[in-house]
Amino acid sequence: MRVFDWIVQVLGIVMAVAAAPVFLGWVNQCRAWLQNKSAPSILQPYRGIRKLFHKDAVIAQNASRLFRLAPYVVFGAMVMAAAVIPSIATRLPITRAADAIALVGLLATARVFLSLAAMDVGTAFGTLGARREMMIGFLAEPALLVVIFVVSLTCATTALPIIAERLSAQSFSLNPSLAFTAVAFTMVLLAENARIPVDNPATHLELTMIHEALLLEYSARHLALMEWAAALKLFNYSCIGFAVFIPWGIATGDAPLGLTLSVMLLGVKLTVAGAALALIETLSAKLRVFRAPEFLATAFLFAVLGLLVRLLLGA
Repeated sequence: MRVFDWIVQVLGIVMAVAAAPVFLGWVNQCRAWLQNKSAPSILQPYRGIRKLFHKDAVIAQNASRLFRLAPYVVFGAMVMAAAVIPSIATRLPITRAADAIALVGLLATARVFLSLAAMDVGTAFGTLGARREMMIGFLAEPALLVVIFVVSLTCATTALPIIAERLSAQSFSLNPSLAFTAVAFTMVLLAENARIPVDNPATHLELTMIHEALLLEYSARHLALMEWAAALKLFNYSCIGFAVFIPWGIATGDAPLGLTLSVMLLGVKLTVAGAALALIETLSAKLRVFRAPEFLATAFLFAVLGLLVRLLLGA
């Protein structure tokens, strides 16, 4: 494995960690514009994280080591997930050790630690949020796995970089199986990242919140890591969608010019995706908590339809 490949690998991780809060700030800014509100700065998530890192942590007396360890595990899992996803290039050395199935496992690991930490202190809101988070994960992960299976059948591999390479080499055409799975993936992205219509990341109403309920007991650097990990998760899901459904522009060679163009195109993709995500949230109404299973069941149905179309029609 050449040194240049490792440099690209590290560059992709650093860029993902640094760009994730900016991407979240762009989504929030577009959402405010569409709702005719005063938009916050695109760097607002950075400012919030910086402020939290300068505060002193307040931890409950009955909190265990798991509660203190969870933010680092969750953030580390999101960083490792970013290393597996081909955001700017496909020649990633870590691909030999982790494929798309391992990526789903990393996302599940972060969810488990987040839920356990929320229940560790023993508050009602933390337990409530953990139960809802596990319900969402239990329903979203099968749909995500089916989406990966459809793409792996198309490309004969489960490695995301190789999938991106093979799909980008194909001529542009309407693929029905990928169209169905794209709808399913979008619905999973909304649910997994606590976006409307499944959850509202800006609410603190205890009857409806899911993600915020998991973080009520955290403060200072622990809360900063959790918020940063949430932004990185949204960035990772977006890059998964780019690699699978819009792979054109990801660098497949060693040319520095191609890598530079890939970074620029990724910025364009994130800009369009952030605006589209904000538009979906603005046009959607928040679902009741007990309607979330129906939403994710629909996502699973679209994924299965994509799988059937691929198996029966080969399209």
